[in-house]
Amino acid sequence: MSFTEFYSSHNIFERINFLSHKTTVMKKIIRAIQFILILISFLYLVNEKSFAQIPNPALVGYWHNWSDPGSPYIQLNAIDPRYNVVEVSFAVPVAGTDYNMQFSPDQVSQATLISQIQAMQGQGKKILISMGGATSPISLDNLNEKNSFISSMISIINTYGFDGIDIDFEGSSVTVSGGTIANPTDSKILNLIDAVKQIMQSYHTSHNKKLLLTMAPETAFVQGGQSSYGSIWGAYLPVINALRDSLDILQVQLYNSGSMYGIDGNIYTQGTADFIIAMTDAVIHGFNTAGGFFNGLPPGKVAIGLPSCSLAAGGGYTDTAVVKDAIDYLRGTGPRPGNYTLSLSGGYPTLRGMMTWSVNWDAVSTCNGAYSYATNYQRIFSTPVVCNPCPKPTNLIATTITASAATLTWTTNQCAVAYQVIYRKTGTTTWTSKNINTNTGFKIITALLPSTAYQWTVRSKCSSSPIVWSAWGAIKTFTTPAMKTESVAIISSMKIYPNPVSQLLFIELHSDEEIKTIEVFNSLGEKVNTVSFPFEESAASINVSELSSGFYFISVYTTSGNIYRKKFVKE
Repeated sequence: MSFTEFYSSHNIFERINFLSHKTTVMKKIIRAIQFILILISFLYLVNEKSFAQIPNPALVGYWHNWSDPGSPYIQLNAIDPRYNVVEVSFAVPVAGTDYNMQFSPDQVSQATLISQIQAMQGQGKKILISMGGATSPISLDNLNEKNSFISSMISIINTYGFDGIDIDFEGSSVTVSGGTIANPTDSKILNLIDAVKQIMQSYHTSHNKKLLLTMAPETAFVQGGQSSYGSIWGAYLPVINALRDSLDILQVQLYNSGSMYGIDGNIYTQGTADFIIAMTDAVIHGFNTAGGFFNGLPPGKVAIGLPSCSLAAGGGYTDTAVVKDAIDYLRGTGPRPGNYTLSLSGGYPTLRGMMTWSVNWDAVSTCNGAYSYATNYQRIFSTPVVCNPCPKPTNLIATTITASAATLTWTTNQCAVAYQVIYRKTGTTTWTSKNINTNTGFKIITALLPSTAYQWTVRSKCSSSPIVWSAWGAIKTFTTPAMKTESVAIISSMKIYPNPVSQLLFIELHSDEEIKTIEVFNSLGEKVNTVSFPFEESAASINVSELSSGFYFISVYTTSGNIYRKKFVKE
């Protein structure tokens, strides 16, 4: 029946059947269109997440595009691989402006840096360009300045192939003089928000993926809004609020801060577990300001920002053990370490990760040990490896065998939390055990007898509660050499001074001896320094200024085959 036939028909049942048939067809068409739209949306979301997702958990490190006497320049592609988000520092305004942005490599060519960025991205790292910094104010006061900022940043992003941008505006760059968090009125705030949106839209149009966005405000600009809303206090809050859907990580600088209010009304001081916990709880839970309520962010958009060592910031450095205790509590995996109680029982298991200023400072060995911040991140966020059965150590060998000691080594495995070494004189049944309470494949056994054969083996400890041991490794045998008769008479004649020592340690032997090599071991038996001497002298000195304070052992090897050992204290 056609529409003409429908209207000419006088049979009501024929009309009803016609309408019923047409309605069924239309329903099918509508459902098909809905399915296609849902499929398109799904594929769009998959594309966005596949090509734009920031690592989780994230270890974010700012990388200096310059050389500093305290924290030297390191090649971008030589950064510790645990850093999976690198903020290249900084894109800054051209001289004479505070809006027209520029960036150029300081130590390598543009082509080299681009190649290094691509190599890092090939390893799954995200490389962002950070804008601003402490010494480069940026202010978008009008339409022309905003447009110049947009075009210059798009050019920088496309030239180097950055994955995203980081807003590190400090000082006078972001201020508020009126309005609210939800409805800001300051031109520089409105222009910044709009500029970021346009840059992100342009990037998506050109590359068909999301431009990553992070922010690293100081506490005064965020949590400081609780005590006052005006000038720099709370000035980032309208920016964060307007860009919250695009924001990947908020990493407030929990340093160079002084004290701040927590949402419980108490004041907390930087450098403590309570400060880390209170400031983080505030940005997740949200808080009241004179500019309105700041709605918190999901934990997955928040990272803990701290200096990698005491020299990296003017204040706020926090010991790695305290940092771990604080983040464990925040993530619901550890007890409360201080006085602050989280607003949400059970904490925030999806907390995004950690940020530091800076990668370069973290690489400095005298700054709490090389890459101590990255190591602490690994301790906190690494997923425990489930090993069944517990693997035994491999490649057991004894090195540096002397008349009275031997260095035992083996290949470690990722399941072990500790090891146990046992050894005995060949032909006897009594084993002596030594425990190594870290995943370190190294142990020095002392007080051995000369001209004696020893057997030794080692096993892994894969869990402490309950205790899980691996099978014993292969039994190895070594024989200590004979003690030279002259060594017994002159060992006590070795002098080391000063002891304790801060910089140069002087060594003097019997005049008949000539120093060949000096080795230094820490209290765990790990070798931390080796110095060789091409000239045949009975006296020498070594520089120990870069060693951390504590107890150490010095082994002096002579050209005649003797070994002298003494303990010293590094101040």
